[in-house]
Amino acid sequence: MSRMTEVSSLTGRLLVATPALADPNFDRAVVLLLDHDEEGSLGVVLNRPTPVGVGDILEGWAGLTGEPGVVFQGGPVSLDSALGVAVIPGEPSGEYVPLGWRRVHGAIGLVDLEAPPELLAAALGSLRIFAGYAGWGPGQLEDELVEGAWYVVESEPGDVSSPAPERLWREVLRRQRNELAMVATYPDDPSLN
Repeated sequence: MSRMTEVSSLTGRLLVATPALADPNFDRAVVLLLDHDEEGSLGVVLNRPTPVGVGDILEGWAGLTGEPGVVFQGGPVSLDSALGVAVIPGEPSGEYVPLGWRRVHGAIGLVDLEAPPELLAAALGSLRIFAGYAGWGPGQLEDELVEGAWYVVESEPGDVSSPAPERLWREVLRRQRNELAMVATYPDDPSLN
């Protein structure tokens, strides 16, 4: 397997923080990788809701976002920028791509937040707005994977719009069909055991 094939295969997958990951930005984080190639990686943290309502910053998109209707902190980079991640139900065929939406992986894609919301309203299954993103330079994520900072697992379209983001870390681990399912029971503070 070539290095490029290995690298490109992670787009659309989830990075689930291991209990050993010490960076507070990613404690118990579930990151959806939106782009991963030889130039680096970009993703959004799916389980960091903020108290800021979507209507407070992107009024036109507020009615199209699911519960909770808040902006999520997508990561520590560019917190003043917004990314829209949406699921188009029925996994659109290659021919049909709604205007204002770019496929990332399967039914998951990025929304052009500059486009009129009406363009996408009928096609959207779910939409979540993220302030900022998580980014890694060339080879940086691969190094973190070797160090054991992340579990890499398949994403499901429902992960993007989980109505209970505070439970997503445990839910994603619990659905794995291997020893990772046991990690879901890891206590929040192991020193209390």
